Amino acid sequence: MIFLKTEDEIELLRESNLLVGRTLAEVAKLVKPGVTTKELDKVAEEFIRDHGAVPTFKGFPNQYGDPFPASLCTSINEQVVHGIPGDIVLKEGDIVSVDCGTYMNGFCGDSAYTFCVGEVDEEVRKLLKVTKEALYIGIENAVQGKRLGDIGYAIQEHCESNSFGVVREFVGHGIGKEMHEDPQVPNYGKRGYGTMLKKGLCIAIEPMITQGSRQIVMERDGWTVRTKDWKYAAHFEHTVAVGAGKAPRCLCAVLLRCDLQGGWPHRGCHAQPPRRAAARDKGHCAGYGQLYPAGKLCGAACGRSAGPRLCRGAARLCAWLPFLSGGLSVPPHAPA
Repeated sequence: MIFLKTEDEIELLRESNLLVGRTLAEVAKLVKPGVTTKELDKVAEEFIRDHGAVPTFKGFPNQYGDPFPASLCTSINEQVVHGIPGDIVLKEGDIVSVDCGTYMNGFCGDSAYTFCVGEVDEEVRKLLKVTKEALYIGIENAVQGKRLGDIGYAIQEHCESNSFGVVREFVGHGIGKEMHEDPQVPNYGKRGYGTMLKKGLCIAIEPMITQGSRQIVMERDGWTVRTKDWKYAAHFEHTVAVGAGKAPRCLCAVLLRCDLQGGWPHRGCHAQPPRRAAARDKGHCAGYGQLYPAGKLCGAACGRSAGPRLCRGAARLCAWLPFLSGGLSVPPHAPA
């Protein structure tokens, strides 16, 4: 059954998802060669609990075996999703998908980001870039009157046109008082098919994209899913709320720090170019439809009438930066 959320419920969902974004920001500070995934998990769990929430992944039931033993899913290289944190040491050239969930005020938060560990191969950077683009293209289609198939089609078309595989066995999902609610949100589909999107529907959109074949296998631990051909995979996720006649709200609402070596955002973004920002030692960002003092920052989504769009000029992976660090206030919602 699909549960549409009220404005008050969406606000509670947003608080949980903001904490997820802030937690990922703390984890991002530690992602470097020589760090173990267990260390990342420890920092995340402490941060979540210190802010009055519970990590939803820890103890999550499993039909194939034991409950999930950690607060984060950390999936390295060929691992697609649900990697278990442990004594694995991150190495230069690795990528690691960090999936985080929180439970606070009766509602869940869920988001994921794939990080580079040091310098990575050009083809791997392209995989991450295309997957992240696919996420925001999917978000653009999460508007009232469209259907779930429109989201899936947009993600699938973008990824497969770049010769990447789209995992079928794992999909996005509704979210609210439970981590996984109806409806399922596939990353593939046909335009005009599937459940119609209505105001108050809250969903987690999460492309899981492979460098080679889309075929996957599950490891013996009953959790870790990897590519069958051992090629790399990327995973990005945001929780969004569908609105009436306007762009969806991105409930995680996190700014990304542009990697200036990868280029500046597209011309539709109102972030200042690097030379001006450097000269004034300040800048501004139109992410989420409002201006914020952000220095050399741009939004993960830019405030444009057609809805949130990815700053495509940032060719390399960006690091999470929460609004609350540095004294910045949290923006209310995604652009209307």
